[in-house]
Amino acid sequence: MRLAPGLHRVGNDLVAAYLVVAGDGVTLIDAGIPGQFRDLERELASIGRSPRDIRGIVLTHGDSDHIGYAERLRTEYGVPVHAHAADAARARGEEKTSPSWGRMRLGPVLRFLGYAGTHGGLMPKYVGEVVEVADGDVLDLPGAPRVIGLPGHSPGSIAVHVPAVDAVFVGDALTTRHVLTGATGPQPAPFTDDPAEALASLDRIADLDATWVLPGHGTPFDGGVAEAVRHVHEAAAAS
Repeated sequence: MRLAPGLHRVGNDLVAAYLVVAGDGVTLIDAGIPGQFRDLERELASIGRSPRDIRGIVLTHGDSDHIGYAERLRTEYGVPVHAHAADAARARGEEKTSPSWGRMRLGPVLRFLGYAGTHGGLMPKYVGEVVEVADGDVLDLPGAPRVIGLPGHSPGSIAVHVPAVDAVFVGDALTTRHVLTGATGPQPAPFTDDPAEALASLDRIADLDATWVLPGHGTPFDGGVAEAVRHVHEAAAAS
């Protein structure tokens, strides 16, 4: 799905990854779940590209529904996988967590689990080797993505700011579709290790000049970062 010149979404409102397309190749932000690899191939083909054009993957964090086909790209195409040092072990499958599910409704839960189950999301493919990154790093990848630490959802959660496409990719630092309740609009994400820390971390991006706020779950938000963060704080206060 083309969002803007050089900016594409792979997947859907349940699970999404993103492409930053530049003259020197493609940067993939997150890698969804394994069964979405065909979605990736189709989106790349629609712009005359292939997985061989991907120069690097940047994971917003190491959870299973964000690392999906990263290992396949790493082993079959030699694509390096970047993740914050604090989430590297999680991406490699060496660290397991059990965050609280919190509020939920049966219909949305079944929809999410059903989609994940039919697309390999319940059988994660962990990453064999991770290139560790840190807060403030500007990566030598198409679009020159900048890493912004957003601990809370996980210790190594990050935002990825790419001014070239007027976007910040936030992973599960917030969501615009709560996969357990079905609620829409910018709000705190479920499965968060430390909800209070995650909420406080959003202040680190609130002043960013970017139109697009792109979560791992939910519709793309094009109302600007400050507005997205404001909505999340309001939703947290009302819950």
